[in-house]
Amino acid sequence: MLKELKLPVLRNRQLPVLAGIILIMIVVLSFMSPNFFKIQNFNNILLKIGIFIIIASAANLIMITGNLDLSVGAVFAFSGILHAYMSKHGVPIAFSIGITCLLAMCWGLLNGVLVGKLKIVPVIATLGTLYIAEGIAFLIARADGGSNIMLGLPGNYTSFGRYMVFGKIPIIIVFVVIAFFLFLFIERKTSLGRFSYAVGANRSAAELSGVNVTKIIMILYVLCSLMAGFCGVLQSSRVGLAAPNVGRMLELYVLIVCVMGGTRMAGGSGTVIGVLLGAIIIGLLENGLNLLGVGHFAQEVGRGVVLIIAVMVQKNSRAVRS
Repeated sequence: MLKELKLPVLRNRQLPVLAGIILIMIVVLSFMSPNFFKIQNFNNILLKIGIFIIIASAANLIMITGNLDLSVGAVFAFSGILHAYMSKHGVPIAFSIGITCLLAMCWGLLNGVLVGKLKIVPVIATLGTLYIAEGIAFLIARADGGSNIMLGLPGNYTSFGRYMVFGKIPIIIVFVVIAFFLFLFIERKTSLGRFSYAVGANRSAAELSGVNVTKIIMILYVLCSLMAGFCGVLQSSRVGLAAPNVGRMLELYVLIVCVMGGTRMAGGSGTVIGVLLGAIIIGLLENGLNLLGVGHFAQEVGRGVVLIIAVMVQKNSRAVRS
């Protein structure tokens, strides 16, 4: 029965609306700032939203099940600081990346056990792991003798994050493309994707149909933490330093991107295509505000407003359909 499940993804009419918003923003920003269409500016936008897209693509599946992961920012920071610490103290780069990603998955496993097996409210469970992971990140930095890790890193530390494919394409863009199509395949063609929608649409019905809900939730949390950990390594390698507080508010970005793309907070619907479009909208908005000289704190206000509006639009659209 589940193999025939019709996926309640974004309705077709929503995708053109999001694409239309992107087009309007591009036109408006091109008139408001002469620097908008510069290649370097577009490169900055892609590098900025690349991390959001990779992590949000995985977090989106968690939200589709009706759950949430607030620990992604802390896992992101923990992974970056751990990778830098190990690399600085003689662990080969490749081994450091592998070990860091494995430990990042452990955070996801812990989240999955807390939420899926012990049935703790996702907000509380992942908020708890957020504080633990962030605290450990600060302890690692302190063990190294400072508030961040920058000096003493090996000469090849940045070779991974700054690698250019064919000498022109930043490696992070390649990983964004891979992540997008990977999660598109998962949500459309695999039982993990079908079961995620089933759990979000009606958990009790999914359980009665034979879906191992606990297993699905645990797998998704592990996958999400893996993406957050990998991105932490990638970002640390790209900028050439690691700080324990670098992931703060990242969870908010991920949440906004998913909701902006049409993923329901209550679960049951959403798609990685919407995540991609939502990330582009957020990236264009922040880039435009930066070009116009809008301050950081004003941008924080804007993000909160965007999130509230996106949730209100979802609620009103469901009411109209009902």
